[in-house]
Amino acid sequence: MSPATTTPRRVVVADDSVILRDGLVALLGRRGHDVLAAVGDGESLVNEVDRLVVEGSAPHVAVVDVRMPPTHTDEGLRAALRIRAAHPQVGVLLFSQYVETRFAARLLAGDARGVGYLLKDRVADVAQFLDALERIAGGQTVLDPEVVGQLLGAAPVDAGIARLTAREREVLELMAQGRSNGAIAESMVLTYGAVEKHVTSIFGKLDLAPDAGDHRRVLAVLRYLQGSV
Repeated sequence: MSPATTTPRRVVVADDSVILRDGLVALLGRRGHDVLAAVGDGESLVNEVDRLVVEGSAPHVAVVDVRMPPTHTDEGLRAALRIRAAHPQVGVLLFSQYVETRFAARLLAGDARGVGYLLKDRVADVAQFLDALERIAGGQTVLDPEVVGQLLGAAPVDAGIARLTAREREVLELMAQGRSNGAIAESMVLTYGAVEKHVTSIFGKLDLAPDAGDHRRVLAVLRYLQGSV
């Protein structure tokens, strides 16, 4: 789905930079989204989401900066985790100026569906940003490629992961970025059927049965990343 035809979403924005916050509000508004609140700190974000849920207008996605007042360390992350715990139906798109693997891993430690972690530079790519927003609103997991690369490098390899071939690990890395099988096939110059076979093999080597209660793609990614939590 292209950004021009994206489903209108209810969004809240939290960033202590007035320029970036106002820019996001303007961008989202121009693309037909309804920005219900725009705040500059984590506590205000949690309060606004709580209020909107009570009023029956729960946001589809909260776009949150990791570092916000008062300490500019992990206030945004902690606010995002509180929102996910209280309102799991609300998607969270976390932004950071730099790759911070421990923050991404903590966000993914729970139910990773409907969460994302992107570098702020990605906002400059409007199409990519809006695509990530839409995918998160639809319950997908979206990770910045640079974040994935560092997470995978930091995670200890378990027995299941060790059984993967180099090509299967490449497929799994693209899965961690939220890519569909079709997108993986295009990126790796493979047929769709070849990608399906790799994905099936990954599930088998990670002992993820077809009747697993959670989404197997998310579970496979979490197996890869769990050592960073």
